[in-house]
Amino acid sequence: MSKIKIIGVGGSPRKNGNTDLLLDSFLKGAESAGANIKKVQLRDYSIEFCIGCEACRKTGVCTQFHDGMSLLYPEINESKGIILGSPTYNYNVTALMKAFIDRLYPYYNFTNEHPRNYSSNLAGQGRKAIVFSVCEQLDIKEMGFALEALEMPLEALGYDVLEKFPVTGYFSRGSVSKNELLLKKAFEAGKKMVLTLR
Repeated sequence: MSKIKIIGVGGSPRKNGNTDLLLDSFLKGAESAGANIKKVQLRDYSIEFCIGCEACRKTGVCTQFHDGMSLLYPEINESKGIILGSPTYNYNVTALMKAFIDRLYPYYNFTNEHPRNYSSNLAGQGRKAIVFSVCEQLDIKEMGFALEALEMPLEALGYDVLEKFPVTGYFSRGSVSKNELLLKKAFEAGKKMVLTLR
């Protein structure tokens, strides 16, 4: 029996920051439950933003760009679980994460009438997800739309989002490392996702 594969995607431009550390904890939890893990830091990939050319509606793949997403599509296809994390930038996700999410458009199938109905090539496969965001302010309202911006596209693609994980009150690089309880909670969430996929 092949191992379950989990991909973790970090949207922070800042290396070794709080988003990175939390992503590591989620993935370590998944690995402890027997999953194969793949960590992706979007800052290490060159990803163009979607230009709405609609060519992928005909081909099922993005033919406009040959960039970092060409490496990531196969990883997404092979992974039963996905973890998306982004710091909160101006009440939303980072530009890195937004570009990644928009480039998931080839997975959709659209009808021809307007407004078009849509379905997803990833639906009905039992895929699971966790989303998290890190915000400097303590008030959850200051996180704005970040969690929803991560959650809603994944749900539309057919993922069951098991947990929305808000982390508030952190800004200094790596400061979450002092909160062992928080890191353990992330670890357990990653572990639980794999157990749910079995």
